Amino acid sequence: MGIDIKVVTGDNLAVTEKICRAIGLQVAGILTGSEIDEIPEEALPKRAALTTIFARVSPDQKNRVIRALKTAGQAVGYMGDGINDAPALRTADVGITVNSATDIARQAADIVLTEKDLDVLREGILEGRKTFANTMKYILMDLSSNFGNMVSVTLATFVLPFLPMLPVQILLNNFLYDTSQMAIPSDSVDEQYLQKPSHWDMRTIRNFMLYFGVLSSIFDLIAFYLLYRYFRVTPAQFRTGWFMESLATQILVVFIIRTRKIPFAQSRPSTALLLTAAACLGIGWLLPYLSVSGLAGFAPLPFQIVLYITGLVIVYLVCAQVLKTVVYKLTTRGNH
Repeated sequence: MGIDIKVVTGDNLAVTEKICRAIGLQVAGILTGSEIDEIPEEALPKRAALTTIFARVSPDQKNRVIRALKTAGQAVGYMGDGINDAPALRTADVGITVNSATDIARQAADIVLTEKDLDVLREGILEGRKTFANTMKYILMDLSSNFGNMVSVTLATFVLPFLPMLPVQILLNNFLYDTSQMAIPSDSVDEQYLQKPSHWDMRTIRNFMLYFGVLSSIFDLIAFYLLYRYFRVTPAQFRTGWFMESLATQILVVFIIRTRKIPFAQSRPSTALLLTAAACLGIGWLLPYLSVSGLAGFAPLPFQIVLYITGLVIVYLVCAQVLKTVVYKLTTRGNH
């Protein structure tokens, strides 16, 4: 799972090494407490990252090892059950103990295992990775769509003699869009996100926001041209057309962004996400044709214009899939 297992103990080195090898733990390096004392503070993070066994160490040295691993950029979980483990349990990102541990250890720990089964830690790690992956989906999608809408509205104010969308329509758009994404926490996660730890990658977030925001604005401008210049619709119909195009691109792009693979063919979303997205998109596109549509400033569009908007959304999704591949390649190349 991409997790390094290290043994930090006050016990004898020979006994510790024999047990580690007996259970199949590959020993990459060994340090004793006396050797740790001789290593300068600034050099310890690198040595600690390359070491598997820390033997004959004091409570203070255990704590120093944990701090060194965190300094090296590692997320550290520490498991211990004694009084001398309390400082390290507090210092670690996640302190783990058992229900038979000392009172001090239980108070210092974040997690207390009530059964003799370490598999619960594996399950917790997997759930954490799923949560992180789904959180990233929403952040990437939300930042890119909001940035694109901001640019589109700004440009529209310079070329249109009327508001491109009324405040109530913007609020309604955001409400339907956010409601459609409420099922993201239940979405399925690709295996590649579960095999190793993930980290906040500001380069990826920035690239998605910029590139997808620009792509969204380009298609918004195309929609503006079709509605205002080509079809010469009324202001109410213009707002209705952009509302439908904007809502569809925002809701449907989640199926592109949620995976690095080809959506549906190689990675299927959860049923809940499919249903909420379809329901909110259906409601949004049906609204202009209801009797109450005038209250929100909508006006029905001719079927021909709806077909053009549908085609525009499909082309946008194809371009988004291509752009996603390019962005990930640029990000990977930049990180290297």
